[in-house]
Amino acid sequence: MKSVCVIGGGTGSYTILTGLKKHNIAISAIVTMSDDGGSTGILRDEFGVLPPGDIRQCITALSESPEIMRDIFKYRFEKGSIKGHTIGNLLITGLREIMKSDYEAIKAACKIFSVKGNVIPVTLENIRLNAELENGSIIHGESNIDVPEHDGRLKIRRLFMDKIAKANQDAIIALKNADLVVMGPGDLYGSIISNLLVEGIPEAIANSRAKKVYVCNIMTKYGETHGFDTSDFYNTIVSYLGNDCIDYFLINKSRIDETLLSKYLTENAGPVKINLGGIKAKIILEDVSSQISMVRHDPDKLASVIVSLLK
Repeated sequence: MKSVCVIGGGTGSYTILTGLKKHNIAISAIVTMSDDGGSTGILRDEFGVLPPGDIRQCITALSESPEIMRDIFKYRFEKGSIKGHTIGNLLITGLREIMKSDYEAIKAACKIFSVKGNVIPVTLENIRLNAELENGSIIHGESNIDVPEHDGRLKIRRLFMDKIAKANQDAIIALKNADLVVMGPGDLYGSIISNLLVEGIPEAIANSRAKKVYVCNIMTKYGETHGFDTSDFYNTIVSYLGNDCIDYFLINKSRIDETLLSKYLTENAGPVKINLGGIKAKIILEDVSSQISMVRHDPDKLASVIVSLLK
């Protein structure tokens, strides 16, 4: 059975894993550990746990439990002292309190919800993400990068952690054994590059026999990729990962619905313009979008393209 290793976090990983789960492949999801906002941030501060939010999304995506179980796991309370918390985040935190181990708690949650494949935190160390902007100012915390209170038009000069973090050895093994490594989709800095800052991960990707594909975002994001085109995404990834480490560069080619586009423009976001200059990887141009209430990657379209690369 062919093996696919997905690197990312958040909604992007949820999307691609939801599609890949339907195929006859072995799946490993390497998940960023930099989230510090919302429910996750509160639980990190109060219990000292590894951030459960992105892990929860990957477990939900890969769960083969009945739909009601998945709905329970992702349910978010809307009132009371636990307002804003999801049952999944609380369950993972509770398991950690019982088992005295973040990783064992994640493994237990995967068993409870019948996960297809492996959900692997990229590191087991408590880390914080920081960004230096082009004007020299420093932004502390992933949540402040994700939802900027600063001028989001300023480019990120470099992303860095508050300390050196070593890779989870299971992540290294997953990369070594993969037939295909998929980076993205998801926030370029918060979900993808945050994984590449972990000691040992870039080297493991470079040394893996797997083909590597980067799934480029469809829309720009204010505060991270404002004004980026496809070439900007490629050059940024390469600057952290190294040259010749991306074999395929997947770009959505469908036009964006005008009604949806107007909504994004009010948020200082827009379609990622296609610019193939300087991209050394093999370009894949496909319609992989879903345009219902938001512009996202379509799980099934994206998974079909990814699985085709295994052939």
